[in-house]
Amino acid sequence: MKKLPNEMLEAARLAKAGQVTEATALIQRLLGRHAPAGSEGWHDMLARAGDWLHGTQLHDRPLPASPGADGANAGRFLDQTFSNHAGSRPYKLFVPSGYRGQSVPLVVMLHGCTQSPDDFAAGTRMNVAAEGETCLVAYPGQTSAANGQKCWNWFKSTEQRRGAGEPSLIAGITREIMHQYTVDPRRIYIAGLSAGGAAAAVLGHAYPDLFAAIGVHSGLACGAARDMRSGFMAMQHGSAGMAQAAGHGTTRHPVPAIVFHGDRDTTVNPRNGDAVVAQAAAGLAVRTHTTSGRVPGGHAYSLHVKTTPAGRTVSEQWIIHGAGHAWSGGSPAGSFTDPKGPDATGEILRFFLAHPQPA
Repeated sequence: MKKLPNEMLEAARLAKAGQVTEATALIQRLLGRHAPAGSEGWHDMLARAGDWLHGTQLHDRPLPASPGADGANAGRFLDQTFSNHAGSRPYKLFVPSGYRGQSVPLVVMLHGCTQSPDDFAAGTRMNVAAEGETCLVAYPGQTSAANGQKCWNWFKSTEQRRGAGEPSLIAGITREIMHQYTVDPRRIYIAGLSAGGAAAAVLGHAYPDLFAAIGVHSGLACGAARDMRSGFMAMQHGSAGMAQAAGHGTTRHPVPAIVFHGDRDTTVNPRNGDAVVAQAAAGLAVRTHTTSGRVPGGHAYSLHVKTTPAGRTVSEQWIIHGAGHAWSGGSPAGSFTDPKGPDATGEILRFFLAHPQPA
Protein backbone atom coordinates (compact mmCIF):
# COMPACT_ATOMS: atom_id res chain seq x y z
CA MET A 1 0.00 0.00 0.00
CA LYS A 2 1.39 3.40 -1.03
CA LYS A 3 2.07 5.91 1.69
CA LEU A 4 0.29 9.26 1.45
CA PRO A 5 2.62 12.16 0.49
CA ASN A 6 3.56 14.47 3.36
CA GLU A 7 1.70 17.35 1.69
CA MET A 8 -1.48 15.24 1.55
CA LEU A 9 -1.14 14.46 5.23
CA GLU A 10 -0.73 18.18 5.88
CA ALA A 11 -3.90 18.85 3.86
CA ALA A 12 -5.76 16.31 5.99
CA ARG A 13 -4.47 17.96 9.18
CA LEU A 14 -5.57 21.41 7.97
CA ALA A 15 -9.04 20.18 7.07
CA LYS A 16 -9.50 18.45 10.42
CA ALA A 17 -8.52 21.73 12.10
CA GLY A 18 -11.31 23.48 10.20
CA GLN A 19 -8.92 25.24 7.79
CA VAL A 20 -10.66 23.90 4.70
CA THR A 21 -9.61 26.71 2.34
CA GLU A 22 -5.94 26.03 3.06
CA ALA A 23 -6.43 22.27 2.71
CA THR A 24 -8.21 22.63 -0.62
CA ALA A 25 -5.57 24.98 -2.03
CA LEU A 26 -2.82 22.55 -1.04
CA ILE A 27 -4.59 19.65 -2.79
CA GLN A 28 -5.19 21.80 -5.87
CA ARG A 29 -1.46 22.53 -6.03
CA LEU A 30 -0.71 18.80 -5.81
CA LEU A 31 -3.15 18.06 -8.62
CA GLY A 32 -1.45 20.67 -10.77
CA ARG A 33 1.88 18.82 -10.69
CA HIS A 34 2.93 15.84 -12.78
CA ALA A 35 2.27 12.53 -11.06
CA PRO A 36 5.44 11.06 -9.57
CA ALA A 37 7.14 8.25 -11.50
CA GLY A 38 5.46 4.90 -10.95
CA SER A 39 2.45 6.50 -9.28
CA GLU A 40 -0.34 4.87 -11.21
CA GLY A 41 -2.25 4.96 -7.91
CA TRP A 42 -2.00 8.78 -7.57
CA HIS A 43 -5.75 9.34 -7.81
CA ASP A 44 -6.26 6.44 -5.44
CA MET A 45 -4.10 8.30 -2.95
CA LEU A 46 -6.38 11.30 -3.28
CA ALA A 47 -9.36 9.10 -2.58
CA ARG A 48 -7.60 7.63 0.45
CA ALA A 49 -6.93 11.17 1.66
CA GLY A 50 -10.67 11.77 1.45
CA ASP A 51 -11.27 8.68 3.59
CA TRP A 52 -8.69 10.07 6.00
CA LEU A 53 -10.94 13.10 6.35
CA HIS A 54 -13.87 10.92 7.46
CA GLY A 55 -15.63 11.12 4.12
CA THR A 56 -14.80 14.75 3.27
CA GLN A 57 -13.89 14.44 -0.42
CA LEU A 58 -12.12 17.81 -0.76
CA HIS A 59 -10.84 17.18 -4.27
CA ASP A 60 -14.40 16.74 -5.54
CA ARG A 61 -15.84 19.79 -3.80
CA PRO A 62 -15.85 23.51 -4.67
CA LEU A 63 -13.82 25.78 -2.41
CA PRO A 64 -15.96 26.56 0.64
CA ALA A 65 -15.99 29.67 2.78
CA SER A 66 -12.65 30.70 4.20
CA PRO A 67 -12.10 29.95 7.89
CA GLY A 68 -12.63 32.72 10.39
CA ALA A 69 -10.25 33.86 13.08
CA ASP A 70 -11.33 31.05 15.38
CA GLY A 71 -10.55 28.36 12.78
CA ALA A 72 -14.20 27.56 12.10
CA ASN A 73 -15.79 28.20 8.71
CA ALA A 74 -17.08 31.77 8.53
CA GLY A 75 -18.11 34.17 5.82
CA ARG A 76 -18.57 33.37 2.13
CA PHE A 77 -15.99 33.00 -0.64
CA LEU A 78 -17.72 33.75 -3.94
CA ASP A 79 -16.80 33.19 -7.60
CA GLN A 80 -17.38 36.27 -9.75
CA THR A 81 -16.46 37.57 -13.21
CA PHE A 82 -16.03 41.13 -14.49
CA SER A 83 -15.87 42.33 -18.09
CA ASN A 84 -15.28 45.67 -19.78
CA HIS A 85 -13.74 47.05 -22.98
CA ALA A 86 -10.32 45.62 -21.97
CA GLY A 87 -11.55 42.05 -21.60
CA SER A 88 -12.74 39.80 -18.79
CA ARG A 89 -11.22 38.52 -15.56
CA PRO A 90 -12.49 36.12 -12.87
CA TYR A 91 -12.25 37.09 -9.24
CA LYS A 92 -13.04 35.71 -5.82
CA LEU A 93 -14.77 37.79 -3.16
CA PHE A 94 -14.63 37.11 0.56
CA VAL A 95 -17.65 38.43 2.47
CA PRO A 96 -17.09 38.23 6.24
CA SER A 97 -19.74 36.73 8.50
CA GLY A 98 -20.12 40.07 10.31
CA TYR A 99 -21.24 41.93 7.19
CA ARG A 100 -24.88 43.00 7.57
CA GLY A 101 -25.03 45.76 5.01
CA GLN A 102 -23.04 48.28 7.05
CA SER A 103 -20.24 50.35 5.53
CA VAL A 104 -17.04 48.24 5.51
CA PRO A 105 -13.50 48.46 4.09
CA LEU A 106 -12.48 46.64 0.91
CA VAL A 107 -9.03 45.13 0.31
CA VAL A 108 -8.03 44.07 -3.21
CA MET A 109 -5.35 41.35 -3.32
CA LEU A 110 -3.29 40.68 -6.47
CA HIS A 111 -1.56 37.29 -6.69
CA GLY A 112 1.91 36.65 -8.12
CA CYS A 113 2.98 34.68 -11.18
CA THR A 114 1.71 31.06 -11.44
CA GLN A 115 -0.66 31.69 -8.52
CA SER A 116 -4.46 31.84 -8.39
CA PRO A 117 -6.95 33.67 -6.15
CA ASP A 118 -7.57 30.48 -4.13
CA ASP A 119 -3.85 29.82 -3.67
CA PHE A 120 -3.15 33.45 -2.72
CA ALA A 121 -6.01 33.52 -0.22
CA ALA A 122 -4.76 30.32 1.40
CA GLY A 123 -1.15 31.47 1.56
CA THR A 124 -1.74 34.98 2.88
CA ARG A 125 -4.71 34.07 5.11
CA MET A 126 -6.03 37.57 4.44
CA ASN A 127 -9.58 36.24 4.74
CA VAL A 128 -8.89 35.19 8.32
CA ALA A 129 -7.58 38.68 9.17
CA ALA A 130 -10.47 40.32 7.32
CA GLU A 131 -13.01 38.20 9.18
CA GLY A 132 -11.72 39.67 12.44
CA GLU A 133 -11.93 43.26 11.11
CA THR A 134 -15.12 42.78 9.03
CA CYS A 135 -13.55 43.67 5.68
CA LEU A 136 -14.44 42.55 2.19
CA VAL A 137 -11.50 41.04 0.26
CA ALA A 138 -11.35 40.73 -3.53
CA TYR A 139 -8.89 38.52 -5.41
CA PRO A 140 -8.76 39.34 -9.14
CA GLY A 141 -7.42 36.44 -11.16
CA GLN A 142 -4.99 36.76 -14.07
CA THR A 143 -5.57 34.34 -16.96
CA SER A 144 -3.04 32.27 -18.89
CA ALA A 145 -4.45 33.82 -22.08
CA ALA A 146 -3.31 37.25 -20.90
CA ASN A 147 0.06 35.98 -19.64
CA GLY A 148 1.41 32.44 -20.00
CA GLN A 149 2.64 32.40 -16.38
CA LYS A 150 -0.49 34.20 -15.11
CA CYS A 151 1.63 37.24 -14.20
CA TRP A 152 0.01 40.67 -14.15
CA ASN A 153 1.59 42.60 -17.04
CA TRP A 154 2.92 45.43 -14.86
CA PHE A 155 6.01 45.84 -17.08
CA LYS A 156 4.11 46.91 -20.21
CA SER A 157 3.60 50.65 -20.71
CA THR A 158 0.14 49.85 -22.11
CA GLU A 159 -0.79 48.26 -18.75
CA GLN A 160 0.19 51.29 -16.64
CA ARG A 161 -2.53 53.72 -17.68
CA ARG A 162 -5.74 54.79 -16.04
CA GLY A 163 -8.79 53.60 -17.94
CA ALA A 164 -6.94 51.05 -20.06
CA GLY A 165 -5.89 47.40 -19.94
CA GLU A 166 -5.50 45.52 -16.69
CA PRO A 167 -5.68 48.65 -14.48
CA SER A 168 -9.16 49.33 -15.85
CA LEU A 169 -10.18 45.70 -15.18
CA ILE A 170 -8.95 45.76 -11.57
CA ALA A 171 -10.49 49.17 -10.93
CA GLY A 172 -13.68 47.90 -12.58
CA ILE A 173 -13.81 44.89 -10.26
CA THR A 174 -13.37 47.26 -7.32
CA ARG A 175 -16.20 49.52 -8.48
CA GLU A 176 -18.48 46.57 -9.22
CA ILE A 177 -18.09 45.42 -5.62
CA MET A 178 -18.82 48.97 -4.46
CA HIS A 179 -22.13 48.79 -6.35
CA GLN A 180 -23.03 45.36 -4.97
CA TYR A 181 -22.05 45.94 -1.33
CA THR A 182 -21.86 48.85 1.08
CA VAL A 183 -18.19 49.76 0.82
CA ASP A 184 -16.69 52.73 2.63
CA PRO A 185 -15.23 54.77 -0.28
CA ARG A 186 -12.53 56.18 1.99
CA ARG A 187 -11.26 52.72 2.98
CA ILE A 188 -10.42 50.89 -0.24
CA TYR A 189 -6.94 49.41 -0.49
CA ILE A 190 -4.83 47.26 -2.81
CA ALA A 191 -1.90 44.92 -2.15
CA GLY A 192 -0.03 42.24 -4.02
CA LEU A 193 2.95 39.91 -4.19
CA SER A 194 5.72 40.10 -6.80
CA ALA A 195 4.03 40.87 -10.15
CA GLY A 196 0.88 41.49 -8.13
CA GLY A 197 2.78 43.92 -5.92
CA ALA A 198 4.05 45.78 -8.99
CA ALA A 199 0.49 45.90 -10.33
CA ALA A 200 -0.73 47.25 -6.97
CA ALA A 201 1.84 50.06 -7.28
CA VAL A 202 0.51 50.83 -10.77
CA LEU A 203 -3.08 50.94 -9.49
CA GLY A 204 -2.10 53.23 -6.62
CA HIS A 205 -0.61 55.74 -9.06
CA ALA A 206 -3.31 55.41 -11.71
CA TYR A 207 -6.24 55.53 -9.26
CA PRO A 208 -5.24 57.49 -6.12
CA ASP A 209 -8.84 58.70 -5.92
CA LEU A 210 -10.00 55.08 -5.56
CA PHE A 211 -7.28 53.42 -3.44
CA ALA A 212 -6.36 55.01 -0.12
CA ALA A 213 -3.11 53.03 0.37
CA ILE A 214 -1.08 50.27 -1.28
CA GLY A 215 0.83 47.22 -0.07
CA VAL A 216 3.76 46.00 -2.18
CA HIS A 217 5.33 42.69 -1.15
CA SER A 218 8.46 41.68 -3.11
CA GLY A 219 7.33 43.93 -5.96
CA LEU A 220 8.40 46.93 -8.00
CA ALA A 221 7.54 50.62 -8.33
CA CYS A 222 5.10 52.04 -10.85
CA GLY A 223 6.86 52.79 -14.12
CA ALA A 224 9.88 50.62 -13.31
CA ALA A 225 9.74 49.14 -16.82
CA ARG A 226 8.28 49.79 -20.28
CA ASP A 227 8.48 46.29 -21.75
CA MET A 228 9.58 42.76 -20.90
CA ARG A 229 13.30 43.47 -21.39
CA SER A 230 13.34 46.49 -19.09
CA GLY A 231 11.13 44.56 -16.69
CA PHE A 232 13.75 41.83 -16.30
CA MET A 233 16.43 44.48 -15.87
CA ALA A 234 14.45 46.15 -13.08
CA MET A 235 13.81 42.81 -11.38
CA GLN A 236 17.51 41.95 -11.43
CA HIS A 237 19.09 45.31 -10.66
CA GLY A 238 16.37 47.56 -9.22
CA SER A 239 14.62 50.56 -10.74
CA ALA A 240 15.49 54.23 -10.68
CA GLY A 241 12.79 54.92 -8.13
CA MET A 242 11.00 57.93 -9.54
CA ALA A 243 9.90 56.61 -12.94
CA GLN A 244 6.28 57.45 -13.60
CA ALA A 245 3.90 55.47 -15.80
CA ALA A 246 2.88 57.41 -18.87
CA GLY A 247 -0.64 58.75 -18.73
CA HIS A 248 -1.47 57.68 -15.18
CA GLY A 249 -3.92 60.56 -15.33
CA THR A 250 -3.79 62.23 -11.93
CA THR A 251 -2.16 65.13 -10.12
CA ARG A 252 -3.24 64.01 -6.65
CA HIS A 253 -0.80 63.30 -3.85
CA PRO A 254 1.02 59.92 -3.72
CA VAL A 255 -0.80 57.22 -1.77
CA PRO A 256 0.73 55.81 1.44
CA ALA A 257 2.60 52.54 0.97
CA ILE A 258 3.63 49.60 3.12
CA VAL A 259 6.46 47.54 1.63
CA PHE A 260 7.76 44.08 2.53
CA HIS A 261 10.87 42.59 0.93
CA GLY A 262 13.31 39.84 1.86
CA ASP A 263 16.96 40.89 1.64
CA ARG A 264 17.82 37.47 0.12
CA ASP A 265 15.29 37.80 -2.69
CA THR A 266 17.00 36.65 -5.90
CA THR A 267 13.86 37.03 -8.05
CA VAL A 268 13.10 40.73 -7.47
CA ASN A 269 16.01 42.87 -6.27
CA PRO A 270 15.21 44.34 -2.81
CA ARG A 271 16.26 47.78 -4.12
CA ASN A 272 12.88 47.87 -5.84
CA GLY A 273 11.30 48.32 -2.42
CA ASP A 274 13.32 51.52 -2.00
CA ALA A 275 11.77 52.81 -5.23
CA VAL A 276 8.23 52.16 -4.01
CA VAL A 277 8.97 54.06 -0.81
CA ALA A 278 10.52 56.93 -2.79
CA GLN A 279 7.35 57.25 -4.86
CA ALA A 280 5.16 57.30 -1.75
CA ALA A 281 7.18 60.24 -0.39
CA ALA A 282 7.49 62.12 -3.69
CA GLY A 283 7.27 65.87 -3.15
CA LEU A 284 6.88 65.55 0.61
CA ALA A 285 9.19 66.62 3.41
CA VAL A 286 9.70 63.44 5.44
CA ARG A 287 11.88 62.07 8.19
CA THR A 288 12.75 58.42 8.75
CA HIS A 289 12.59 56.47 12.00
CA THR A 290 14.22 53.02 12.05
CA THR A 291 13.64 50.15 14.47
CA SER A 292 14.59 46.49 14.39
CA GLY A 293 13.31 43.26 15.85
CA ARG A 294 13.05 39.52 15.45
CA VAL A 295 10.13 37.14 15.25
CA PRO A 296 10.46 34.50 18.00
CA GLY A 297 12.00 31.50 16.25
CA GLY A 298 11.90 33.37 12.94
CA HIS A 299 13.44 36.16 10.90
CA ALA A 300 15.03 39.38 12.10
CA TYR A 301 13.79 42.53 10.39
CA SER A 302 14.41 46.26 10.06
CA LEU A 303 11.48 48.69 9.88
CA HIS A 304 11.89 52.14 8.32
CA VAL A 305 8.93 54.50 8.85
CA LYS A 306 8.70 57.79 6.95
CA THR A 307 6.53 60.54 8.42
CA THR A 308 5.77 64.16 7.59
CA PRO A 309 6.61 66.95 10.06
CA ALA A 310 2.93 66.84 11.06
CA GLY A 311 3.34 63.20 12.07
CA ARG A 312 1.46 61.58 9.17
CA THR A 313 2.97 58.23 8.13
CA VAL A 314 3.54 58.03 4.39
CA SER A 315 5.33 54.68 4.24
CA GLU A 316 6.53 51.65 6.17
CA GLN A 317 9.36 49.55 4.76
CA TRP A 318 9.89 46.11 6.29
CA ILE A 319 13.22 44.54 5.31
CA ILE A 320 13.23 40.88 6.32
CA HIS A 321 16.73 39.56 6.94
CA GLY A 322 17.44 36.14 5.48
CA ALA A 323 14.11 35.91 3.62
CA GLY A 324 13.68 35.19 -0.07
CA HIS A 325 10.88 35.73 -2.57
CA ALA A 326 7.89 34.75 -0.44
CA TRP A 327 4.95 36.22 1.51
CA SER A 328 6.25 36.90 5.00
CA GLY A 329 4.42 35.03 7.75
CA GLY A 330 2.24 33.18 5.26
CA SER A 331 0.71 29.73 5.51
CA PRO A 332 2.49 26.73 3.90
CA ALA A 333 -0.90 25.83 2.41
CA GLY A 334 -0.19 28.47 -0.26
CA SER A 335 2.72 28.86 -2.65
CA PHE A 336 5.57 31.36 -2.17
CA THR A 337 5.13 31.76 1.57
CA ASP A 338 7.60 32.02 4.45
CA PRO A 339 6.00 31.12 7.81
CA LYS A 340 9.00 32.54 9.73
CA GLY A 341 7.45 35.99 9.61
CA PRO A 342 6.97 38.80 10.40
CA ASP A 343 3.23 38.71 9.70
CA ALA A 344 2.84 40.73 6.50
CA THR A 345 -0.91 40.13 6.35
CA GLY A 346 -1.58 41.50 9.82
CA GLU A 347 0.76 44.46 9.37
CA ILE A 348 -0.61 45.37 5.94
CA LEU A 349 -4.20 45.30 7.18
CA ARG A 350 -3.24 47.38 10.24
CA PHE A 351 -1.50 49.95 8.01
CA PHE A 352 -4.44 50.08 5.63
CA LEU A 353 -7.08 50.65 8.28
CA ALA A 354 -4.97 53.47 9.77
CA HIS A 355 -4.91 55.25 6.38
CA PRO A 356 -8.35 56.22 5.14
CA GLN A 357 -8.64 58.39 2.05
CA PRO A 358 -8.22 62.08 2.96
CA ALA A 359 -11.56 63.80 3.24
